[in-house]
This record gives sequence, C-alpha cells and structure tokens, in this order.
Amino acid sequence: MDEKVVQDVFVKKRNKTKWFIYKMLMITLGAVLMGVGLELFLVNNRILDGGIVGVSIIISQLTPAPLGVLTFVLNIPFFIIGYRKIGKNFALVTLYGIAVMSIVTLILHDLEPVTDDLLLATVFGGVTLGLGVGIVIRNGGALDGTEIVSIIINGKTPFSTGQIIMAINIVIFLVAGLVFNWDRAMYSLITYFLAYKVIDIVISGLDESKSAFIISHHYEKIGAEIIEQLGKGVTYIDATGGYSGDIKKVVFVIISRFEEPKLISILDDIDPDAFLAVGNNMSEVRGGKQMNMKTPRL
Repeated sequence: MDEKVVQDVFVKKRNKTKWFIYKMLMITLGAVLMGVGLELFLVNNRILDGGIVGVSIIISQLTPAPLGVLTFVLNIPFFIIGYRKIGKNFALVTLYGIAVMSIVTLILHDLEPVTDDLLLATVFGGVTLGLGVGIVIRNGGALDGTEIVSIIINGKTPFSTGQIIMAINIVIFLVAGLVFNWDRAMYSLITYFLAYKVIDIVISGLDESKSAFIISHHYEKIGAEIIEQLGKGVTYIDATGGYSGDIKKVVFVIISRFEEPKLISILDDIDPDAFLAVGNNMSEVRGGKQMNMKTPRL
C-alpha cells in the first residue's frame, strides 16, 4: 500500500478516535450536570423533571427505592426499543449517559440540597438540567426514554417530537400535583420550561443562524452595506412578483440572532419600505461566505 494512503488512513483513524473521546467526555459532563441538578436542587425539594426521570422521582418519594436505580431500570425498555428502531450507536451512547446520570444521583443522594428556597431551586435546577440534557443531545445521545419514544413515533403521527414530549410531561405534572401538591407541580412546570429553553440555546447556540430575504429597489446599496457593516456575503436572486408580475431582485443573507437588529438598522437608513423576511433556526449552514469576513462595525 502506498505510504501516503497508509498515512491518510492513520490520520483519519486518529481523528475519529479523538472525536469519539471528546463526544464521550461531553456526554459524561452532561449526565453529571443532570444528576447534580436533580439531587442538589430538585428531588429533596419535591420538584420534578419530566419524562421517565419525573416518574422515577415520584416513585422514589413514595418508596424506599433510590432515584438512580429507578431511573436506570425504567429506562432499560426504552434503550432496547432505541437499539432496534434508531440504531446501535445512539442506543449505546444513550445507555452510557443514563448510567452515568444514575451513578451520580446515587452518589449525591444523601447530600443536603444547595438551597431550600423553592424559587431558587426551580431556577438553578432547571438551568442545570437544561445544560446537561442539551450537551448530551448535541453530542448524539439522550438521557430519558420519552425522548427515544418521541423520536420513533415522530412522523407516524401529526405531532412533532416536542409536542409529544410536552403531552407526556403534562400528564406527569398532573400526577405530581395529585401525589404531592399543586404548588410543587407548578414549580415543576417552571423548571421544565427553563430547562427546555436552555436546551434550545445549548443545541442551537447563542449565535444560531437565521436566513434573511430582502426586497428593495435599492438592493445593491443594501447588499454593499451588509458586506461593509456586517462582514457578510450576500446573494442577489432574480424573482417575479406573483400578483404584479414585476421583476425584482431579492437580497439573501445568513445572519446570527445578534446581527438582526443591525440589519434592520441598515434597512431603515437606506429603504424603510423594504420588505424583510427573517427565518429562524437554520439547522445547518456551511460553505460559502457565512463566517464574518471581518469584525462587524458597530
């Protein structure tokens, strides 16, 4: 075999190994954060997370069974389903994350919560859970069986993954209200929404990409200012008005959420009547001049 080919194969294997190690370290970190959020903020204050973890918390409050053991055991059937329906890699990474989280909750179980203030526990518990779950999802895993189920049945129902998870969790919070009290159920709901928002930020990033379409007679000047002030590449697209039949130029550009106000300011200065449509959550953007070509002028 050619020496260069051998070297390329070696480099690819080394990079793949490094990436795998990094991924597992991040999943470990996410699982540890989840365990910390549960045991040091939520469980002893009788505030729930959603999903199988929420069910485990309810059972652990009603029986002597440790939360870590319950979480691991109750998630096993979902791991098996995920292994068969989604794939071996996803299932094994998920099992590893759940195992780490369960071990952390067992280790921290006898410690006192960081705070007895329910509002503080709700806020910091929700943020910690969101960070943990977000890190794990971003690296290709999951920490709860309901996430696996929602992924599998998504596309087989008219509901999205998020809607399915939400429906399951609402039922769990209703049960929590009946078992504990409605104050705890409402605090749990706040925790869930905080965690959900943090998960979104961790997965998408604070600088998530947005697509912007601008229609204006001053498209060239607008494009030049976007390049000058934002350091972004722009594309001019030929378009025809569906009603008027007029030939128009559309300015297309990818921006971050922080750059949207500056883009609006540029349009206000050049053409306040310009049409602007901004699309959120571009799931993947690569290639072309999407990165800043220079530091934006503020």
